Formats: sequence, C-alpha cells, structure tokens
Amino acid sequence: MLTWMDSLKGRSMMRLASFTDEEMLNLIDLAAQLKARRAAGVRGDLLHRKNIALIFEKSSTRTRNSTLIAVRDEGGNGEYLTRPDIHFGKKESVKDTARVLGRIYDGILFRGFKQSDCEALAKYSGVPVWNGLTDDYHPTQIFADLLTVRETFGSLEGVTVAYVGDGRNNVANSLMMGCAKCKVNYVCCCPKELEPDPAVLAEAMEVAKRNGITIKVFNDPKEGVKGANVLYTDVWVSMGEEAKTAERIKMLCPYQINMDLMRATGNIDGKLMFLHCLPAFHDYETEVTKDCGALEVTDEVFESKYSKVFDESENRMHTIKALLVSALCDRKAI
Repeated sequence: MLTWMDSLKGRSMMRLASFTDEEMLNLIDLAAQLKARRAAGVRGDLLHRKNIALIFEKSSTRTRNSTLIAVRDEGGNGEYLTRPDIHFGKKESVKDTARVLGRIYDGILFRGFKQSDCEALAKYSGVPVWNGLTDDYHPTQIFADLLTVRETFGSLEGVTVAYVGDGRNNVANSLMMGCAKCKVNYVCCCPKELEPDPAVLAEAMEVAKRNGITIKVFNDPKEGVKGANVLYTDVWVSMGEEAKTAERIKMLCPYQINMDLMRATGNIDGKLMFLHCLPAFHDYETEVTKDCGALEVTDEVFESKYSKVFDESENRMHTIKALLVSALCDRKAI
C-alpha cells in the first residue's frame, strides 16, 4: 500500500524550502515505494488520464525522460513544449501562457532560466507546477540525490555531504537546503568568489541549526572534505555562462574531484561515494583543459566503485514520479 502525506495534494514545488522536513522525507519514502513497485513489474494507473505539460527552455536528458516515463508508467500523458513550440515569454506573456495551459493540463513541469517565470506559472495556471530547474534552484535533482544516499548507506542521518566546485549554482543551493531538512551535514568547498549567496546560506543554516546538523564553507578543498561520506560536484560552467568557460576552469581546477581528493576524506576504505547530477566532463580534454586533464571529475573517480551517478540518474524518474503522484493522485483510487 503506497502512503504519502495529504498535505502534498495539489502542491506546487518552486524550491525545497516550501516543504516541511517531514514532507521532504515522506516524498523520498514514496519514491522508494514506487521504485520497488516498478522493479516488481507493476505499471499502474495513479496518473490515469492526467496530462502534464513539460515547458523546457533548456535542453535535458534526465529531467525530460524521467518525467515523461514517470507519467506514462502511471497511465498519464506528458507533452514536451519548447520555446519554438509555444509563445512563452515572447509573443505571449508568461502570465497568459500559464492561464491557457492551466485550463488544458493537470500540471506543469518547468525547466528554464528565470525562477520568477516558474513562480508566475504557479501563480496564474491554477494547477500544480514543479521546478525542473531554474538558474537559482534544482529541487527535483536533490530528491534523487538523497534517495541514492539513503539506498547506499541505509540512512541519511549522520552522513556528511561535501559539494565541491561552484558553491552558488542552482544544484548547490538546493542541495544545501535538502541536506539541512533531512539532517545531513553539508560542506561547501569552493573559491571565495563562488561562495553561496549569503541569504541562501543563512536560510539553510537556520534549518540546519534546528535539526542539529552543520553547514560549513571551505575555500581549501582538501581541508573541507575531511570526514565526508559523499563527494558531489557539478559542471563548472552552467548553461548560459559559456562566455566564462576559460575563467571558470582556471578558477576551479584546484577543486577537481580526483582520487587524491577522495583519499583526503579519510574514508577511502569505508563509507564513501561520489555523486554528480550529470552530464559530467570526466573524459573531456581540450587545449583549454590541459592543466586539469579532465574538468570537474576525473575518469578514474567517475568510473570507480565509489561512483553512484547512474543510480542517482535513474532515481530522477522515481522521485519525479513521487512528486507528480503525491500532488495529482486521488488516494481513494489506490
């Protein structure tokens, strides 16, 4: 019997701060239940005749395919819409697009640039809207990350996650809050120029203090990762920042995750894993990267026994399914 909290019905998700700690953990539980159900060969009808619009301004492998299959697995339909397909924010305002699509679809997953566009869709559509990525946050990714950690270690409590790289990007912002809510210690290892936004950091630290865990920021990666159980990174140049590629690579070369950094945790023979939201430049070498060899992670780490990136990638589907089901399914139908 699948279980989830009644408070999740009809809910949008702009960022993780909008969920209570209990709701966060409940969604991870539901994702684990749905994953086991699918592994047993069950394709259900929890989203029977539900229609989901996927508005994507940015290209995607995991978010697009995870959402479409999650919907189809449970008897629903997903429609993929890019800027050329609709008039989103150009010939038609975001507000008007929201009011049109809200009368046609049961929910909307948005992957784009502006957080304000995602919030406008939620405000004016009248249906649940889920943030599949904006420049500020990437909440659906973090549910998959935390499910993967729990599957690997058996529990979230007592785990320390060290994020290494650009400490103020969308993944780092959401991962910090997700860890705080789920009682996971969080360390950000980044250059001073790329430290978390003070307001985002303060909000997460307030949650962390309430839950008795720590959030720390280090500029020295080898010092920062000491005692960590999870080393996590993301690409060094986010979509829309391509002009800064050479500058960002020079700044972040010391923050590459390699076996030396894995050993610096002190857990190389114990409780240790590597995560990456993907895509990863682990085997990518050009003239501009010759001083690093690879970029944010070496191939040696990416292909090692510590790497759980493809478990993490699969879990995008199960956790997105949990979000959709909890918001749209009539529990009486179970």
